[in-house]
Amino acid sequence: MTYRKLWLFCLLAIGITACKKEDKPVYPSVVVTPVQKDNVKLYGEYVGRIRAYRYVEVRARVEGYLQKMMFDEGKRVEQGEVLFLIDQAQYRARLDKAQAQLKRDVASLNKAQRDVERLQPLYEQNAASQLDLDNAVAAFESAEANVAMSKADLAQYQLELDFTTVRSPLHGNISERYVDIGALVGPGNSSLLATVVQSDTVLVDFKMTALDYLRSKERNVEIGKTDSTRSWQPTVKVTLADNTEYPLEGIVDFADPQVDPKTGTFGVRAELANPNQVLLPGQFTKVKFLLDVIEDAIVVPRKSLIIEKGGSFIYVMRQDSVAEKRFVETGAEIDNSIVVERGLGSTEQIIIEGQQKLNPGIKVKAVPASVLTD
Repeated sequence: MTYRKLWLFCLLAIGITACKKEDKPVYPSVVVTPVQKDNVKLYGEYVGRIRAYRYVEVRARVEGYLQKMMFDEGKRVEQGEVLFLIDQAQYRARLDKAQAQLKRDVASLNKAQRDVERLQPLYEQNAASQLDLDNAVAAFESAEANVAMSKADLAQYQLELDFTTVRSPLHGNISERYVDIGALVGPGNSSLLATVVQSDTVLVDFKMTALDYLRSKERNVEIGKTDSTRSWQPTVKVTLADNTEYPLEGIVDFADPQVDPKTGTFGVRAELANPNQVLLPGQFTKVKFLLDVIEDAIVVPRKSLIIEKGGSFIYVMRQDSVAEKRFVETGAEIDNSIVVERGLGSTEQIIIEGQQKLNPGIKVKAVPASVLTD
């Protein structure tokens, strides 16, 4: 009898212990992280082409034989620097002749003036006729016109002589010469001597679609215009030939006011500083254009979002450690994150791992994501 009681007591003790173990709940472990707020930059990516800020053709403006080249091909030249000399002999001769003609005309003018001054008192004393005075005045006025014409000729010939010295119209890098020394050059097909490229600042041209334009309008962004009321301006970043990002940003300063009906796109231009001549005119580049900045946006990891037929939702861990299924409206995607436009508060904790095994209303054991990354 004593043995049977002892056995029943043991079974009862085991049962009580088992019940105690079953009474202690086991909650699923999940990884949680607080909702992040950030200024989210939205970029569009396009193919662009770099061109020089200024590209000027150096041309001969007068005819003559090319005598000298005064620069090193491919090197930097300054504005006003002498590049070429054209034979000046015929232009100096014309200038000398014009100077002599001017002297002769000035002498004739002086004589005509003296004749008028001499005849005027004689006419007043009736010692000279009206005809004599009129002829003297006409001769004086004709001499004045001759002097004016000679001065104009002299200025023209001086200008032509100056044109024999070909100067750089701007500072920049000069090309090779396109004409050999000794060749006959002049206005027309033989006038192009070299080109000067100013590329310490460059322009980047790229195309955007009409849809891009409409979306920018929805965000109250005028492409190609700055807005002092915004905390940011539409800038561009470009990629170099080795796929590295150029360190300086550019400002978009122009957008074509009409769409090309053949392509459905419109042209956009940005200006970038290029002090070290890293960006070469003519090269293609990838353009990242800052289209908008969403300030104080709620950003969550993409992996926290679950998509089902009814929409997208995120599990939020309440303060009582209960998982709540929260439907949200999402916006822009940035790398591995996504913007939540509606449905989340800025101080909430969301579940980013382990949510696939959850049901709404279940209590969870939270592991902070910061612990796993430390």
